[in-house]
Amino acid sequence: MGRLLRFLISHGLAVVIGFAAGIYALPILTAPPSPDEITLQQAAARAEFTTYFNRDVAGSDALHWGEGVVAIGGDSISLMGKLSPGPDFGLYLSPVPIADKAGFLAHQASMVRVGDIKTFEHFVVPVAGDIDPADYRSVVVWCDSFRQFITSATYQ
Repeated sequence: MGRLLRFLISHGLAVVIGFAAGIYALPILTAPPSPDEITLQQAAARAEFTTYFNRDVAGSDALHWGEGVVAIGGDSISLMGKLSPGPDFGLYLSPVPIADKAGFLAHQASMVRVGDIKTFEHFVVPVAGDIDPADYRSVVVWCDSFRQFITSATYQ
């Protein structure tokens, strides 16, 4: 009986580790190419606001973070930097500063979802015509699938 139990535990652990590694690696393997330098520069040139994602945001951790320059404009929001890899990242604008999961959940109803983030090194997300970034104060990256705060930055 002890041998069967060790077998089940060891193989069960291997399945769990493999599943976790797959969740982490799949978005990296299926991500489209990052935007090129010219596309990023054009988006930044049209920006009305600039801010920074910093790894030291209170709600970020070793697996959920962002860093780099964020350019917020009327037609796009771009990042010249990196995000931790993960599935189903969404880009949100918030009327109040957001620094962690609790803050996101408390103010989610007043936020607007700008769009999906598909790349982890640089991104450009189009802003719909009915969204005015000047009506908001911070930009937030949130994992919709796992309800996980990734990063945020206040821009006004």
